[in-house]
Amino acid sequence: MSNLIASQKVMQHYLSALLTEDEPIAPAAEVAIAEQKKQQLNELLAQAVVTEVVAETVTKAKVAAPVVAEADAMAALKAKFAEAEASQALQQRAVPVSERIISTVSKPVPPTPPAVAAAPVKDYRRGRFQALFFDVAGLKVAVPLKELGGIHQIGSINSLIGKPQWFKGVMLYREQKISIVDTARWVMPEKYDQSLQQKLNYQYVIMLGNSNWGLCCETLVNTYVLEQDDVKWREAEGKRPWMAGLIKKHMCVLLDVDAMIDLLNRGLDISA
Repeated sequence: MSNLIASQKVMQHYLSALLTEDEPIAPAAEVAIAEQKKQQLNELLAQAVVTEVVAETVTKAKVAAPVVAEADAMAALKAKFAEAEASQALQQRAVPVSERIISTVSKPVPPTPPAVAAAPVKDYRRGRFQALFFDVAGLKVAVPLKELGGIHQIGSINSLIGKPQWFKGVMLYREQKISIVDTARWVMPEKYDQSLQQKLNYQYVIMLGNSNWGLCCETLVNTYVLEQDDVKWREAEGKRPWMAGLIKKHMCVLLDVDAMIDLLNRGLDISA
């Protein structure tokens, strides 16, 4: 199309040149002019062909450039996609099938275990405290006053069948049934014999806290004020849970009232 237009322009230029010639020309001059015109026509035609070739080349380049750019972009995307697929395949090969299945299932959250409340610190473990000392078969025993439920004179005791030997029976005090413990038999069962039994002269009942348990005792010694350093406290759990500690100056046992109540409720003696 562009070649045809260029050719038409050359012909128009040539014809317009011919139409502007009014004067007659000599044959020789006419031949020379014709040759000159022919040469000019050939030059114009050559320029037209070169112009068309350059235009077509430029047009092809413009058309091809977006295509090449688009092809390059598609090739880059395909390469990245292939690389991602290869990486994912390697990861799946590295992880066992069982783990991949488990990872797809949401793991249930284990229930939070209830918090275990710390054992409350006993009042007599906070500084100075008072303790009541009493005597049983020559053995001196102490109980913190803050865990003393009361003191009663011993009265009539009704024995019960099927109870441990250290369980003397039940004593009624103002409509309260008190479970009486033969303290000497409970504290020193290996030394308790008929001779010791005959020598015992129980006069009082030492009540343990708010429970119905009462310890028989022969005499009430006194109450003393104690410092924390006066007691060698039992720190480790294990044997003798009924013993809170040893009062060094008086060389006597300080009872752990709560632990002793627990043992009595379970029918156990000092050997537990």
